[in-house]
Amino acid sequence: QVQLVESGGGSVQAGSSLRISCAASGSFFSIDPMGWYRQAPGKERELVATITSGGNTNYADSVKGRFTISRDNAKNTVYLQMNSVKPEDTAVYYCYAESRATWCIGVCGSWGQGTQVTVSS
Repeated sequence: QVQLVESGGGSVQAGSSLRISCAASGSFFSIDPMGWYRQAPGKERELVATITSGGNTNYADSVKGRFTISRDNAKNTVYLQMNSVKPEDTAVYYCYAESRATWCIGVCGSWGQGTQVTVSS
């Protein structure tokens, strides 16, 4: 399996910035794409941003212009730079990766354990 470990979450003031990271390890042929989801209390988990190994990105409308996703393919690590954060950004942020591996038929998805981001006004 692919292990995904997030880091960098915490409590910040509205309008400030935060960067969270996710490092992938394990046995796999490739990881493409990688991305971030988030889930607020009582809400459904929603996609925040994705990025391919070639650098193509996609963002949810709610974070477009404020968040930037990037990845270091050599380190199998994906980042989410969160600028101008709002209280509604408060959620558990989960790293996600689609991988090809011997234990997987086709493409399989893996999830991190999540990191809490809390934005106060």
